[in-house]
Amino acid sequence: MSATICEHSRAKTPRILIIAGSDSGGGAGIQADIKTVTMLGGHAMTAITAITAQNTLGVQAVHAIPTDMVLAQIASVAGDIGIDAVKIGMIGSATTASAVADVLAPLGVPIVFDPVMIATSGSLLADDATIAAFEALMAIATVTTPNLPEADALGGVEAIRGHGCAVLIKGGHGAGDRITDTLIGADGTRTDWSDPRIDTRHTHGTGCTLASGIAAGLGAGLDLAAAIDRARRFVRAALVAAPGVGQGHVPMGHALGVSPFDRVDR
Repeated sequence: MSATICEHSRAKTPRILIIAGSDSGGGAGIQADIKTVTMLGGHAMTAITAITAQNTLGVQAVHAIPTDMVLAQIASVAGDIGIDAVKIGMIGSATTASAVADVLAPLGVPIVFDPVMIATSGSLLADDATIAAFEALMAIATVTTPNLPEADALGGVEAIRGHGCAVLIKGGHGAGDRITDTLIGADGTRTDWSDPRIDTRHTHGTGCTLASGIAAGLGAGLDLAAAIDRARRFVRAALVAAPGVGQGHVPMGHALGVSPFDRVDR
């Protein structure tokens, strides 16, 4: 009986492939993604696109992983473990962006694309050629999740939707004491979420965490709005539970945030 239950539980675990860069400070990137997917009940797999030397004060160095190695990581996990959903963050180079889009397109799984351009500290994480290559990733994405400056850099909501994906505009860079995130579906339908702003500097990794949380939900079979709702609540809980390490933009408390986070609907 116990073996049957164990196998049943294991079979239901969402397998989430994370394609993103590594953050040596542990606050964003692959590190935040793995924590998020794990806390939300998924199995996190990775294809690392870049290694960064960074901390809460900024990014000191970036080393892009060769495209062939990124593709090898994807092929390795896809050929054995399988993939239920994908989260794409920092992509490393224009060549890698195009190649990853070609490999993922035939898989037919939900894809969450977080168009990372600038770190929370203000450091540039994508050059002009790479940003131009984002078009290939938006064309295969289920949803693209830009913040307000990123949406502007990509030509606005309608330009992003023109690639066939839904768009979640994150309102954290807006003014005021409330944050409103807006989902515009591929069919044009609109859903808004609005919450009081949490006044904190513990914001390093919020975008990565949200996108990974959405991917974990989609991989578990939630619809897009429900996956976003759950991921937003997890982000807010992790903000409140931040451990306070570092001197700048402090990482969130992914593990500690589980306590106030309602996981009943996981």
